[in-house]
Amino acid sequence: MSRLTGWRLALRMARREALRAKGRSVLVLVMIALPVLAVTAADVVLQTQDVSSVEGLDRRLGSAAAQVVVPAEGRPMIQAFDPEQGSSTHGRKQDPPTAADISAVLGGARLVEERVGGVDVRTDKGSAWAQTTQVDLRDPIAAGLAELTSGRLPDRPEEVVVNQALLDKGYAVGDRLELRGRDAPSPVIVGVAESPEARDYPFAAGPVGSLDVAGGYSAGRTWMAGGGPVSWETVTKLNAMGATVLSRAVIEDPPPPSEIPEEIRAWSSGTDDAFLAAVALIVVMALLEVVLLAGPAFAVSARRQSRSLALMAASGGTPAQSRRVVLAGGVVLGGAAAALGVGLGIGAGWLLVPLVQRMSSTWFGPFDVPWLHLAGVAAFGLASAVLAAVVPAWIASRQDVVAVLAGRRADRPPSVRSPILGLVLLGAGVAAAAYGASASQNGEVLIAGAAILAVLGMIFVVPVVVAGVARLAGRLPLSPRYAARDAARHRTRTVPAVAAVAATVAGVVALGIAVTSDEAENRDTYTPTLAMGQAAVTGYGLSPARWTELEEAVRREAPHADVAPIAGVIERGRNRVELTAPGHHGALVDSTTVNFGSSTLVADSVPAAVPGLSAADRERADAVLARGGVVAFADDRMDGDAAVVTRGTERATLPAAYVHFEAGPDAPLAAVLSPAAVDRVGAEAGTVALAVSGAELSAAQRENVSEAVAGVTTNAGFYVERGYQADQGTVIVQLVLAALGAVLMLGGTLTATFLALSDARPDLATLSAVGASPRRRRWIAASYALVVGFVGSVLGAAVGFIPGLAVAVPLTSSAYSDTGPYLDVPWLLVVGLVLGLPLVTALVVGAATRSRLPLVARLD
Repeated sequence: MSRLTGWRLALRMARREALRAKGRSVLVLVMIALPVLAVTAADVVLQTQDVSSVEGLDRRLGSAAAQVVVPAEGRPMIQAFDPEQGSSTHGRKQDPPTAADISAVLGGARLVEERVGGVDVRTDKGSAWAQTTQVDLRDPIAAGLAELTSGRLPDRPEEVVVNQALLDKGYAVGDRLELRGRDAPSPVIVGVAESPEARDYPFAAGPVGSLDVAGGYSAGRTWMAGGGPVSWETVTKLNAMGATVLSRAVIEDPPPPSEIPEEIRAWSSGTDDAFLAAVALIVVMALLEVVLLAGPAFAVSARRQSRSLALMAASGGTPAQSRRVVLAGGVVLGGAAAALGVGLGIGAGWLLVPLVQRMSSTWFGPFDVPWLHLAGVAAFGLASAVLAAVVPAWIASRQDVVAVLAGRRADRPPSVRSPILGLVLLGAGVAAAAYGASASQNGEVLIAGAAILAVLGMIFVVPVVVAGVARLAGRLPLSPRYAARDAARHRTRTVPAVAAVAATVAGVVALGIAVTSDEAENRDTYTPTLAMGQAAVTGYGLSPARWTELEEAVRREAPHADVAPIAGVIERGRNRVELTAPGHHGALVDSTTVNFGSSTLVADSVPAAVPGLSAADRERADAVLARGGVVAFADDRMDGDAAVVTRGTERATLPAAYVHFEAGPDAPLAAVLSPAAVDRVGAEAGTVALAVSGAELSAAQRENVSEAVAGVTTNAGFYVERGYQADQGTVIVQLVLAALGAVLMLGGTLTATFLALSDARPDLATLSAVGASPRRRRWIAASYALVVGFVGSVLGAAVGFIPGLAVAVPLTSSAYSDTGPYLDVPWLLVVGLVLGLPLVTALVVGAATRSRLPLVARLD
């Protein structure tokens, strides 16, 4: 029989077996199709969200052939194919090209001027920033730069269109758009048009000059060019004249990468090793996960086919033919699962895109199905199914034909070489992780490889661990004892399930440690702007009348808050104050954040908004200020009770309290002076900030106060100190990790448990026949789930610490500071995976398992 004929027969047998055992086949399809579906949906959403240079051409060029930008500097330029991906000056200064010069190079192409920028717009609450585009929107070249939804396009410089986000700030069609700035125009809103990019922040568009504010427009010029395609040769000519060019023809059909100037290529050349290592780690771990999850199903399938395979062997069949039959099952089910997963994933991605779009402030690109990526995903699903069938196929080819035909079954004893190899791999993983943590280069690659070695080593150790658990189960009640010993007896289906759970937990623990350690570094190195819970309006160089307006604006938007002025030294000209310590050379602090518009405040007691003071320091400082002294911040701990205060030629030695600031690299202030100290040196004091306290401000109130403050002056800002706030993306990653770990662990444990129950029907029927209660099957099922889940999670958590701890070191160490490395283990996540999920899984399995079974005859 030829090999092709043998595979045709094996595939036919696999198809019939899949149709015969529909329940088990559906289970395998689900296990393989779900990861394929999830990856496909994620890829479709990410590709749709990512607007490539080609997809973004219409929103940047409209219908133009090219966009030509001439910087005001007037030097030759070099650029990438897309100037946003890299451009630079390259040569001596020269006269910038005119519109006529550019049109001549472009073969007499018609040019339409465009100006892109932003303006401050008055709103109901005060002021907000809006993105702007100035171009003749009625010109066919500009088609696509704004999408009209109602009203009409502007046809005069006194008219504009705005998007809905700007209307929500208190405008309507027919109103005048009030711009802030010297000699600012007030164009009439004649329509509503959405930006092709901005989704939920203000946008306005109109003819050139309709939105210009004096002092806000650069001398650089931008033109949209009509006419025919603009070649790369033409782009380089315009570069030499001092312009950068976004050419539709070049982006859609780019020349060889070697055409990009070497300086620009150097900026974008190379790939992040950490990114590649992360991708490789995710791909390998995902492949292991799917293989290990599907492995038990193929093991049970091979067990069900054992008699057919034994008869085939007894009739002269070879071990290779037996392996081929089991592997064909992986080909049939894997191919079907891959196709099903990709198809459903595309549909899921299409449904998810509108939901994800709501979380983005910019518009996604067109719905994008990356067929090349998805072909790889489908191949991944097929390969994982075939790999999952390899071990069951190898075991099936080595089965004892006589024992199988006699109706006996049992796995071979665990190999002595297996745990030794596993320990060697684990040791190599620990060594590689330790070396990668200390390596100056390619450490991330070594740590990723260490994680893979550790997981592989753990898989080889699992059979011995399962056998050990069975030996230790002698004192347990009947159900967990039976489950532990049955798991050890049928290791071909138990070991992959335990290893799958362990691999899942290892990956989640490793990534969890890395994420939380990075978060610990961010939290520890955070420097507060104000004291915790305090809010302040800060500004610089504002008049007393302006501070009065700001106070009224805050009281209007936050009527229940207490608003009080904070006084400080007006730092201009020779009015600056310096503090020195007797016998100490140099400044007391290297730098200050100037959070209050002045580095030196004036008060009888330290304002509550000043951060970085302990209760004892604050009490000591207030006592000194009450005596007419000063409070001086210092980078080092200073002894003494006096300081020298200097303003110009005036100098005074006054009582002092020195405060060591440890919360970050910059002190919040240089000093706090008492009014008496200010009088001694003749300094000018005045309001430099407003303290806002006494009320918890909602997010909407904070936004309203910020707009109200900006409405008074753009030189002031409003800030509420809420301490370190975890990045939203980090929180999402942590939640996704926990959810992913829970889903995969539950799926793996449930799959393994129900496959084991299906395989153990004869044993459970025998138990029932000898007097076991109907509920015994539920207790055994729950116990089996507990054994698989608990053993797998303990092993996985232990192995996950290896790459997790290793990656935390380079991730949280800085070559530019003394801080780090940081280590923060997410113990709640670890405990939940190790204890919580196995118990939940056991309860689910116990509740979902039938308590009665028909009696089945058995021979062993």
